[in-house]
Amino acid sequence: MIRGINHINLSVSDIERSFDFYHRLVGLKPLCKWPRGAYFLAGDDWFCLNVADDRGVATRSDYTHYAFSCSVDDFPYVVARLTSARVRPFKENRSEGDSFYFKDPDGHQLELHVGDWRSRIAAKKVKPWPSAEFFI
Repeated sequence: MIRGINHINLSVSDIERSFDFYHRLVGLKPLCKWPRGAYFLAGDDWFCLNVADDRGVATRSDYTHYAFSCSVDDFPYVVARLTSARVRPFKENRSEGDSFYFKDPDGHQLELHVGDWRSRIAAKKVKPWPSAEFFI
């Protein structure tokens, strides 16, 4: 039985640039770094980076992304840190809770989000998607 998400691993082209981005700008806690990778904590979750020699810049235009949780108090400060480093949003937030959608140096689509699955389901029960089914 699945007990949760074990870790997220992203392929990157430059470990120093990506390490700096995820540590200094996003605010993840570094655990370990080596010439071709790094491990971080995002809260209690394991987040990994590995250099891929054939890694090009991602050019996604769909909604696939990885979201990081942020407190309502910290949200404006983290967004300000990102935007002051010229990180720009790739889409506007249209869902419950504050969100900032942005890309890392390799083009991975990310989100900084205030809220969790509980607040999202509660909001959707008030204003549901067409034909939505709820199981909780």
